[in-house]
Amino acid sequence: MPHPFPIIEKNKSDALPIYIVYAKNYGAWFKQQPSIIRHWLKANSFKGTAGSFCLLPAKDGTLAGVACGADDKLDIWSLAHLPARLPAQPYYIKGKFTPQQVTQMALGWALATYKFTRYKSPHYTPPASGGRRRGEPATLVAPKGCDVRYVKAMAESIGWARDLINTPANDMNPEALAAEAVTFAHEYDAKVSVTKGEALLRANYPMIYAVGKASQVPPHLVDIKFPNRNAPKVTLVGKGVCFDSGGLDIKSTSNMKLMKKDMGGAAVVLALAKAIVETKLPVQLRVILPIVENAVGSRAMRPLDIVPTRKGITVEIGNTDAEGRLILCDALYEADDEKPDLLIDCATLTGAARVALGTDIPAFFTSDDRLAGDVMKAANAQHDPLWRLPLWKDYRSQLDTKAADLSNDPDSSYGGAITAALYLQEFVSRTFSWLHIDMMAWNLKDRPGRPQGGEAMAVRALYALIKERYGR
Repeated sequence: MPHPFPIIEKNKSDALPIYIVYAKNYGAWFKQQPSIIRHWLKANSFKGTAGSFCLLPAKDGTLAGVACGADDKLDIWSLAHLPARLPAQPYYIKGKFTPQQVTQMALGWALATYKFTRYKSPHYTPPASGGRRRGEPATLVAPKGCDVRYVKAMAESIGWARDLINTPANDMNPEALAAEAVTFAHEYDAKVSVTKGEALLRANYPMIYAVGKASQVPPHLVDIKFPNRNAPKVTLVGKGVCFDSGGLDIKSTSNMKLMKKDMGGAAVVLALAKAIVETKLPVQLRVILPIVENAVGSRAMRPLDIVPTRKGITVEIGNTDAEGRLILCDALYEADDEKPDLLIDCATLTGAARVALGTDIPAFFTSDDRLAGDVMKAANAQHDPLWRLPLWKDYRSQLDTKAADLSNDPDSSYGGAITAALYLQEFVSRTFSWLHIDMMAWNLKDRPGRPQGGEAMAVRALYALIKERYGR
């Protein structure tokens, strides 16, 4: 951190043009081309369909440019298939486009160059060296009107989050993730405190301690504050379960395989925070990260254990694999105490959200209808999907248990994402604009700009939301 990416800020004389060709207008565009280009396009069966491209020859046989097919509306992924497939040299986008269009296309280009090869021989670099190694992708001249500062900040932030999620748990344990957060805080002169191990009990974070105490690496709570007096308070909370075995209610082999990504909420929150401070959005930012490993051991919490929370109410452990909401409840109660203008938590929380919406669309919950509308508007504008699910009050009774104030796992197998959100809502009472996001944080397959592996879902949408609300 930070990571470079191939955007060239100044024009280069040897850059080649990229002509964006719309499928619906392909016939008219084709007729305008010289005969040699028309014959070449026919020979390559290029029709201007989205996701296709064709290298265009010059009269002397050299490369003259690239024709890139596109849909009617350009978006962040319109050029994302090009960087890894074009000859490695500079290119520029030919034509007139809005600042928003060129900014989005440039960001998609940058994100498409990401590769995680830290552990690939012969490029393996020990953990102390860190680093993601890249090939030599094609580069893009920053288009006129492009917000280069935003593109840099967002590409570096998302690259960092992807790195954190992709790094295996033997290297990205609670100590390492906390260290990443502390390094970030120091880089931007923020105030940071770290509470870990037995100190969590003394500081009254009993749930975070209970979940993480079975691991050889102690649980941590990282609290970062970026002072900005009189600015709106925005607080971000991220679930940082560096590996989730399920605890004594152990997961199956298939369900456990991807659990290095269970700290994806913390990675997303760090990426969002980095983008905010790098672009200097005028907010008073706070980041709270409960970081643990949910391990199996003699000190692990057991089913039907009853554990106190920072709020003072007790929780019966219905399932040790429903640990994310347990560490979040202590962190959210602390965040809520300050009554921020906007409180957002991000978590890889439930499989139920994935059953409802699939792996590409994070679910979000809020009781603030205006905030919900703003979230959907930002998500659609940024092509960064989110979808609202209800905080259905009739399901709240499923959290009741005779032995304690709450259960972390209702007996019902239905509506699991909703009951998890309702559980968290019990710890947010002072903050009106609270947003809970339940995400996958992982791409199951390769797509242009979105490689298989860790993904910083919702970062672009949340940044746009915060900028629209407080950035003017």
